[in-house]
Amino acid sequence: MDQPILVIALGGNAIKQAHEKGTTEEQFHNVDVTAKQIAKIAHEGYKLVITHGNGPQAGALLIQQEETNGLVPAQTLAVCGAMTQGQIGWMMQNRIAFRLHEESVEIPVCTVVTQVVVSEDDPDFQDPTKPVGPFYTKEEAIKNRDKKGYIVKEVKPGAEKGWRRVVPSPEPIKVVESESINSLVKNNVIVIASGGGGIPVRENSDGSYSGVEAVIDKDRAGFKLAQTVSADKFLILTDVEKAFINYNKPNQQGLDRITVKEAEKYEAEGHFLMGSMGPKMQAAIRFVKWSGKEAIITSLNKALDALKGKTGTHIIP
Repeated sequence: MDQPILVIALGGNAIKQAHEKGTTEEQFHNVDVTAKQIAKIAHEGYKLVITHGNGPQAGALLIQQEETNGLVPAQTLAVCGAMTQGQIGWMMQNRIAFRLHEESVEIPVCTVVTQVVVSEDDPDFQDPTKPVGPFYTKEEAIKNRDKKGYIVKEVKPGAEKGWRRVVPSPEPIKVVESESINSLVKNNVIVIASGGGGIPVRENSDGSYSGVEAVIDKDRAGFKLAQTVSADKFLILTDVEKAFINYNKPNQQGLDRITVKEAEKYEAEGHFLMGSMGPKMQAAIRFVKWSGKEAIITSLNKALDALKGKTGTHIIP
């Protein structure tokens, strides 16, 4: 019997915590914690395809480009996406390979620098929704808006630093490197792909691809990746154990096992914010409707328990 294919979409907290500065040491530590969990999941007999966010890293790199523009030419947002894909991919394959070796599990790990086709007519270019870079207080966010021209939105209501810069986040249409990724999966390689949602590109009339100034949401790209590899299960890892309705309110309620219809109802009622749980739930809903199989949302440290049905939010047909 073939091993089931599991696509894992890792949230930004798997690489950089909100309270951290984002040093190389901090990020490697967080990735190592993540690698331990992935090594345990590998023991369960899945073929693994992993994708990850890059919002904090792409946002930080973008600041570096802007602040040093008088010294060296600033690179585009698409290039920042490619650079952070390589950075995070290296960190992840480095630590995952080590943790697998430590467990005497000899499975190769490979990062594929991935391009993802988007449409320049996507409405998100008119109303950006993708948070990047550090968290700000409302006052800091407004100051950056007025002085630097940032587009800012509140992404964590009620939090002291609940505001972030946002950039366009168009829908992913096609994974360019799908053939390479599938070839690696077929040969039992743990694949890290579509990092940061993939490098957003447009398809030109001559068949070439050009970078687009955006950051694709990694959960939506994760669903597109799950389609690409015909995944049997989709696991979305974030900073909470479950999705909630009435989040951060006195009557908040964790969701355990819900149908697609229930998930769509809660989404329509506005329970899942676009800057946080919204794209995760949308991606989960899309996967279940497309595959007729289960999607799970949970925290990194509960991943294995969630796969065993002990916790997490399970979205089912």
